[in-house]
Amino acid sequence: MNTNTTKARFSIVRRFFKSKMFTLILFLIFLVVVFSVITGGNFITLPNMRTILQTTSVIGLLAIGAGALMIAGYVDLSVGGIGTMCAVACAVLVRAGAPWWLSVIAALVLGALCGWINSFLINKLNFQPFIATLALAQIGEGLVHILSNSQPVRLESSVMRDIGGGRLFTYIPYTAIFVILAFIIYSLLMNKTRFGRSVYLIGANPEASRLSGMHPKRIVTALFINSSVLAALSGIIHMSRVASATVNGITLNRFSGMTAAVLGGISFGGGTGGMAGAFIGLLILGSFNNAMTLIGLNAYLQQTAAGLLLIIALIADYIIVRRSRLLALKATLVVVEGDDGN
Repeated sequence: MNTNTTKARFSIVRRFFKSKMFTLILFLIFLVVVFSVITGGNFITLPNMRTILQTTSVIGLLAIGAGALMIAGYVDLSVGGIGTMCAVACAVLVRAGAPWWLSVIAALVLGALCGWINSFLINKLNFQPFIATLALAQIGEGLVHILSNSQPVRLESSVMRDIGGGRLFTYIPYTAIFVILAFIIYSLLMNKTRFGRSVYLIGANPEASRLSGMHPKRIVTALFINSSVLAALSGIIHMSRVASATVNGITLNRFSGMTAAVLGGISFGGGTGGMAGAFIGLLILGSFNNAMTLIGLNAYLQQTAAGLLLIIALIADYIIVRRSRLLALKATLVVVEGDDGN
């Protein structure tokens, strides 16, 4: 019994060292070492680690929503516009005298409605996901200017400002704790529940998921609503941190969630990857952006560097997907040849 237990443990450890997760962790450690050397040790300081945690909390929720959709084989380009619109709507309601908690709920409901509209356009009217979500992004960005008169809306709630800027033990931001818990919950949801397994099956083989008695369109609807609600939360967290809802908000982060998910091993082809990998991808992206700031790159060069990072991640995703398909094809041919021989 003890021998079998020991073998099982060694097998788990061996699989981990061969996994994509181990490779991602090594790459993150490599980046930390490189960035620490480049910045003269400023990167690895506790205040800077706190800054990374705080800035990635906004992108983290976008990465969860984008990751779940990408596993199912879909994309959502509307998160930047929707998140910013919901944040502005929340700030306007608070300024009008509504309780902060009611304003947050209203903003989340607005986000859920936007997600349902996305799913309706895609499931019922057969729009391509990137077309439908891009259209809703433009609508959201336009409504931002209408609601705010193209001016920043100050957040009047001291409670929300305290949550957005507060820290546990003076170092760990509350928002970072919230995002880490969200990653844990979604990781369990995707790996340990029937819903999560259904999402993977839809991404790997949509036709098989339909024939097996699932309801792919209902699941996709839930995923788009989830993505938009998380975008709304992301916009609210950003607003709480800077104490105002701006017209730009999180619109510049419209691709950041997908970038973190791709860096973490989630493929645009669907059916592969997970939330743990997306979290490591988030840390890689956050460390990269932070290091670019520390070495003094201006905003435009940082945006260029982020685009190059996304291209590298997409190339790596293409190579990995192509290799896995070739291996699957070879395995199929071996089975067919064996049957022919018999």
